[in-house]
Amino acid sequence: MIWGDGANRSKVSLINELPSGIEVFADPLIFKVFYNMIDNAVRYGGKITTIRFSVEESGDEDVIICKDDGDGIPIDEKEKIFERGFGKNTGLGPSLSREILDITGIAIIENGKPGKGARLEMTMLKGAWR
Repeated sequence: MIWGDGANRSKVSLINELPSGIEVFADPLIFKVFYNMIDNAVRYGGKITTIRFSVEESGDEDVIICKDDGDGIPIDEKEKIFERGFGKNTGLGPSLSREILDITGIAIIENGKPGKGARLEMTMLKGAWR
């Protein structure tokens, strides 16, 4: 899938490596969370060419990862992006995403390396998806 925003007609490849038919037990607004992650990557990723979704096991948790190859997020902004009002547009996307995920016990953090791309990790207990 190719994704491009209206202002910057660049094309970004969207690669979905999540298991086919995955169901996450979460608030129905989780679709907005995924949309926001993609939209923010395209808007603010700079040299971004690829966004990839995957899942990893980590002990008694599973982690859904949204990783891109863009500019990344500065270390001092990794937690601030989840604060209401912080950001270049409305500043609501990541903070609302965290609130939506928190309703069903899913945590989200930014764990990418500046200059190497953003990496959003949504952590949930095993059994929170199938």
